[in-house]
Amino acid sequence: MLRCGRLNKCGAELHVKDVYDDLFDDWSERYKPSQENPTATARAYLEYARGFREEVIQGWYSQEHYYDRDLQIGSATVRFALPGGGYWERLIDRPHRFGKKKANFSYGVKYHGQWWCPPCVDLLQADELWITEGIFDATALVHNSTSAVSTLTCNNYPEKALAELAKACDEAGAKRPRLVWALDSDKAGRRFTRKWVKRARESGWKCVAAQIPQRERKQDWNDLHQRERMGEAHIREYRYYGDLLLAETASEKALLMYTWRERHEFHFEFDSRLYWFRLDMGKFNKAMNDLQESDHVEIRAMTDAQLREKALEQSGSVVQIANCYPRALYFQRNEVTDESWYYFRVDFPHDGCSIKNTFTGGQVSAASEFKKRLLSIAAGAVFTGSGQQLDRIMQDQLYGIRTVETIDYIGYSKEHQAYVLGDLAVKKGQLFKVNDEDFFEFGKLRLKSLLKTIPLDVSLDDSRYRQEWFDWLWTCFGAKGVIALAFWTGSLFAEQIRALYKSFPFLEATGEAGAGKTTLIQFLWKLFGRDYEGFDPSKSSVAGRSRLMGQVSGMPVVLIEGDRNEPDRAHARSFDWDELKDFYGGGTLRTRGVKTAGNETYEPPFRATIAISQNADVSASEAIQTRIVKLHFKRPVATDASRAAADNLNLLQTEDVSQYLIKALRLEDQILGTYQAKVGEYERRLRSLKEIRVERIAKNHAQMMALVDCLQHLTPMTQAQRDEVELTLQHMAIERQQAINADHPLVAEFWEVYEFLESLEEGPVVNHSTDPNTIAINLNEFAKLAANHRQQLGELNLLRSLLKDSRSHKFVDSNRPVHSAIRAEQNKRQQSPFDRPRPTTVKCWIFKK
Repeated sequence: MLRCGRLNKCGAELHVKDVYDDLFDDWSERYKPSQENPTATARAYLEYARGFREEVIQGWYSQEHYYDRDLQIGSATVRFALPGGGYWERLIDRPHRFGKKKANFSYGVKYHGQWWCPPCVDLLQADELWITEGIFDATALVHNSTSAVSTLTCNNYPEKALAELAKACDEAGAKRPRLVWALDSDKAGRRFTRKWVKRARESGWKCVAAQIPQRERKQDWNDLHQRERMGEAHIREYRYYGDLLLAETASEKALLMYTWRERHEFHFEFDSRLYWFRLDMGKFNKAMNDLQESDHVEIRAMTDAQLREKALEQSGSVVQIANCYPRALYFQRNEVTDESWYYFRVDFPHDGCSIKNTFTGGQVSAASEFKKRLLSIAAGAVFTGSGQQLDRIMQDQLYGIRTVETIDYIGYSKEHQAYVLGDLAVKKGQLFKVNDEDFFEFGKLRLKSLLKTIPLDVSLDDSRYRQEWFDWLWTCFGAKGVIALAFWTGSLFAEQIRALYKSFPFLEATGEAGAGKTTLIQFLWKLFGRDYEGFDPSKSSVAGRSRLMGQVSGMPVVLIEGDRNEPDRAHARSFDWDELKDFYGGGTLRTRGVKTAGNETYEPPFRATIAISQNADVSASEAIQTRIVKLHFKRPVATDASRAAADNLNLLQTEDVSQYLIKALRLEDQILGTYQAKVGEYERRLRSLKEIRVERIAKNHAQMMALVDCLQHLTPMTQAQRDEVELTLQHMAIERQQAINADHPLVAEFWEVYEFLESLEEGPVVNHSTDPNTIAINLNEFAKLAANHRQQLGELNLLRSLLKDSRSHKFVDSNRPVHSAIRAEQNKRQQSPFDRPRPTTVKCWIFKK
């Protein structure tokens, strides 16, 4: 134990395992067995991790080894022989690798009806016999001079062992020991304690119970042994909680609680209902006087303590104030928005069901508000207590309440270095499941996500994982499918990559209808346990887009937009691709005010990645174009093999492939190590190509090449496939540079029409400029002349936005009044001096010639 010496200021007590958990993880590495000491590893584990003395447990155990064929990993074990043959063993080398499996029974072992008894315990000499769940719990009690046995599981009633002990006691003429049921204090342990006590009493055994009060974290008898909490005062407390568990009526429980603390008013729970106890001292004094003056023989024989207990029973007042039991679990707060809630669990007596939800500070401070909130979250839950009673209840429940940190998205939390994915979380390669109170515990860190609108159905059943999906993906989409897979996988680590390299590329998937883009994207989402494709940004508001893009971290945000080239549609103008510019480096989503009296604002960063799927090419500025890695899919020539592969991909369910997500997150260090080792090499290689002149293009495609190399940790990709993907990415980089150099197709068409019209006559036709270095065009007049000569031209609304990015003739200004060379020439050619001359000033778009 680590104890703070400032007892008046702090007085904290911490177990060494809670602070230096890495020292208690891999025992075979630290304590290697030898011929002289073959059990060195097991002994060190029992002595240092469990606090047991070798002179007490010598000869009880052996050191063995366990190997998991499915996971292909092994561990040293501490093994104990069980009655009737077989054994139980505890895994001691990094047991978190095995998931929930931390112990192992030998195959075919039958221990039901029996218990494991420490060799040093003489059952015939015991006045009390403590019955625990685990072997280590019984061993811990033995170290504290208590006779104890282990049933190995809470649902194992030791019927045969009790019958044998009763027979042995009768034959030896010994008194049966009193049974102290000391099972774990979780829900199952409490239920079976009540069940086994009733059954044992029916068999003639005297029974009581002992329970460990569970406060911040679950503790067992071995934990208490290591923390030196097994003294007489502690044992009395544990027996007291056991008596509360076995109380048969609310009045009996209230009397026990009053006797323990002597409070005149308090609330308590019985049978998942909320009760209020209030002692009327007038009634108590009258009952005490009546008992003392009674002539009844049995009352005369009572001691002072028994008289007091009888008087309390007659004068106590127990009232039900709720037909359920609301319990404050913890306090959760959103530091950014300054919102906070108390998280409650509401238990019901019927069917043992529970409901969990939040209460605000205002709702727990007023009886009327508390009653309304309780009714709104739990059907039929009624609170009838007063405001004073609620204040006392909240004062007791909220004192020293735990605080849980929150995030308002799912995925990777950079601040906590953990992935929160619904009911699962991964931190430093270790898998965690959400606890019964709906948050994750990473050592001292408590964390939960407030977002509930994105369901992730991630399977942990490796036996259902269909590894052949990669071959089907290659058959359908080839190298481009693997590039999309690399982008999806790399999105999981986008925050880490941006922290190192300040960018993460966008992915664009275009192509003809029926080319398979939807099939590909929906399958990639299945790898992440999500049945989804994307959203159309043009059908959303700015606020809606910013919130949707902030819902995920370390995952793609897929933009689906097929109507970008229809400017006459009003909704198409609600979204501009330049909104995405800052997201390349993880910029701010949107700035909005916080509801406070100050100047606080909320500026959530973009934590996800951008994927774009549409039929037409993205029409955007060069800044956006250089941030994109583009995949273009053509409608394939279908074969029997490709049809079968596509059908297989469509038929796969999320539970068949979503294990991929956990596999990738558990290999975070290896994947990032491979990425950092390769990305610089690929970037230098692409920079050396003379066709690529924009640094950002080389960087983006180098990052994708490195991510493809990272897939070797997760997929059965061959070297030939990797070479083909690398060559494809190199060609994509060159094509992207060429696309940047060229004008948009509509702009190129515009200048072709310009050249045609200017060639019709010797003088200027549509170029109003008098400066030989510039071109001045009135767009309306230009469109009219083009139509007269039956020339195709894009919509003027769209051209006005595209011409500003013209590359063959650089844009200078729009709607600038210029002296028209065309109008001046037309005025000179007028036949009659009486004709009115046309104005020579025209508003034109100006370009460099």
